[in-house]
Amino acid sequence: MPRVRIVRRLHFSAAHRLSRPDWSEERNVRTFGECAHRNWHGHNYELEVAVVGPVDPETGYVMDLAALKELVERRVVGDLDHRNLNLDVPWLADVVPTTENLAIGIWQRISPHIPPPAVLDAVIVQETPRNRVEYRGG
Repeated sequence: MPRVRIVRRLHFSAAHRLSRPDWSEERNVRTFGECAHRNWHGHNYELEVAVVGPVDPETGYVMDLAALKELVERRVVGDLDHRNLNLDVPWLADVVPTTENLAIGIWQRISPHIPPPAVLDAVIVQETPRNRVEYRGG
């Protein structure tokens, strides 16, 4: 049976600071540059969630894209939009909120909720027009 990849794009805005509390201010600035600014900074993130699976012969869907949108909004965007990733998001509390860690966290939030036989294929987080991260699990 053919497998098809579907993709839903969503958007959120959030602030963060890249720093480690166990490091000195100088080491944080040396490692994270301007992203370590002590007064935070923000991004308008673009999020793509890709699901792959067989096409259901009755519905013609891999997964209902409206259901995928609702899942991602409920489990991810609602937690992130207009929030401080360092302070307001419990599932990011123990990591430096880089785009890499954000993509991994998003994967963990939605992967178990994709209805079989479909599976989550990729989480792509675009932080700026020039920077994006793609995570495929594992």
